[in-house]
Amino acid sequence: MTAVADRSLGPELARTETITADTDVLVIGLTSSENGPAIVPADLFSDVLTAEVRAELLDALGAVGAKGKPEELTRVPAPSGLAEVTSVLAVGLGAADKLDAEQVRRSAGVAGRALSGTELVATTLSGIDLSAAAEGFYLGAYTFPTFKSKSAPKPDERPVVRVELLVPEPEFGTLELLRAQLVAEAIATARDFVNTPPSALYPAEFAERARLLAEAAGLEVEVLDENALAAAGYGGIVGVGQGSSRPPRLIRISYVGGPKKIALVGKGITFDTGGISIKPAANMENMTSDMAGAAAVIATVLLAARLGLPVTVTATVPMAENMPSATAQRPGDVLTQYGGTTVEVINTDAEGRLILADAIVRAVEDEPDYLIDVATLTGAQMVALGTRTPGVMGTDEFRDRVAAISRSVGENGWAMPLPAELRADLNSKVADLANVAPHRWGGMLSAALFLKDFVPEGLQWAHLDVAGPAYNTGGPFGYIGKGGTGVPVRTLITVIEEIGAE
Repeated sequence: MTAVADRSLGPELARTETITADTDVLVIGLTSSENGPAIVPADLFSDVLTAEVRAELLDALGAVGAKGKPEELTRVPAPSGLAEVTSVLAVGLGAADKLDAEQVRRSAGVAGRALSGTELVATTLSGIDLSAAAEGFYLGAYTFPTFKSKSAPKPDERPVVRVELLVPEPEFGTLELLRAQLVAEAIATARDFVNTPPSALYPAEFAERARLLAEAAGLEVEVLDENALAAAGYGGIVGVGQGSSRPPRLIRISYVGGPKKIALVGKGITFDTGGISIKPAANMENMTSDMAGAAAVIATVLLAARLGLPVTVTATVPMAENMPSATAQRPGDVLTQYGGTTVEVINTDAEGRLILADAIVRAVEDEPDYLIDVATLTGAQMVALGTRTPGVMGTDEFRDRVAAISRSVGENGWAMPLPAELRADLNSKVADLANVAPHRWGGMLSAALFLKDFVPEGLQWAHLDVAGPAYNTGGPFGYIGKGGTGVPVRTLITVIEEIGAE
């Protein structure tokens, strides 16, 4: 068992008013228009980007075909007026009238990834949106080398070492950069957990790493092992975990910062074979990501503490490995969830809702004002919304609020309904509930309706299904690399900040 979570690599971020003499690359933003590309911001950093330097850069960029299209990269030698810089990388921002923080974040991410092996980068993107530029560079440059060969990486395989964000005056953006760095580091923590293979991150190890991080932050921690879970009646967690030689856990991490109480619950299936209802072999390796909800809520409660938010946040995180074996639960078994509800297990691959139900019941015993659960819960989420759009369900008002915040921070959450007619499909002939409906229609919604049975009436609740958005199986894009994405940490922390400001 390792003492601490294996850490990713990200660049050092700093503000600066001038370009350091040994700067390798200056990254600038380029917008597109019918009149050709334009360097933005146009009214800042005139001591660095003088009129003559801007003119030379635009000539050079035009000569090699730069258009300023979103995330387009064009690198040219630095003009004579930028003696401190070796080269200039222009990153496209698209049309000026459509430019927003998310586009800055994406473009900075593409630049950060493209500059692997660079020691020192300066950028003027901070003059458009300092926070977005900082987050984009950090997350775009993110790497997770823990399980690579122990031999030293080649220079061009290392991430950017340091990014200096140009600011117009000494104190400009101090707090913004601090928050951006903390948020980016929290997302990296979630990514680290997700990217750690299941052989190294089984329930006991996951709980131990989370415990050490939480205790280092001065937070309250409680861990229940398999014996404590069985004794307390956590039938969902025990049932899902009983097929594995690696027993389940439940961890609770609490940050006490104010009177309003927010409960976070995250699905922590450290690997999901489907159990007896086993999945196809093709792409099963991606099920290492089935604990991304747990990773996100753990990272978020740690981030809330680092930001000192005036709220109380408790993460209740069930962890299990869903395996087929002689001791695994079977289709047709009936288990008793924490709190007494009985569930007929029709499909053992619908295991996430079973462990979440236990955790939700425990979380609401604290009488929170708000409840948010996060899970890579259903393949139906990707069928309905694709791989980059989380489904957001729950109580109408809070669901819509969370979805709107998710879109505002670039995580793209979309509100989905909970049709009453689907609930009857979860009735069981032998128990209070069945864990799946007898058809494939509205699978994401049926899973949320199952969870709704465990949420008290009147509690503001949001359920985020991030099955696709939490793990990128394709090529890198924007500030998202291959593997864990850290979605929806930015959504969660922004929701918590807004609640704290009420």
